[in-house]
Amino acid sequence: MEFADLDLNKLYSYTDYYKWKFDEHVEPIMDHIFKMSLAPTSAYRVISREIAGELWLFLKGNSCQVFSAPFDVRLPSKTDGAILTVVLPDICVVCDPSKIDRKGC
Repeated sequence: MEFADLDLNKLYSYTDYYKWKFDEHVEPIMDHIFKMSLAPTSAYRVISREIAGELWLFLKGNSCQVFSAPFDVRLPSKTDGAILTVVLPDICVVCDPSKIDRKGC
């Protein structure tokens, strides 16, 4: 399956998203599928690493954890709890360990 094969008018679930194996990076955000940019430049990655490192040092010793991409952040719908939005932030801080699982949070 390729990105072009998706029906962009259809509502997809997190299960659908998790099964996709595209060359492109996509994120489902509030009922829509967005094609995201591919790998950032090396300079961008260096800056991201430095920021993540500083956050890790600042948060070291407390319950908060720092994650770098790729790391799925699943945002449930306020109405029924269905996962309609999944983002992959470059850096993510999670302070509630119960929200972390093997797929992200």
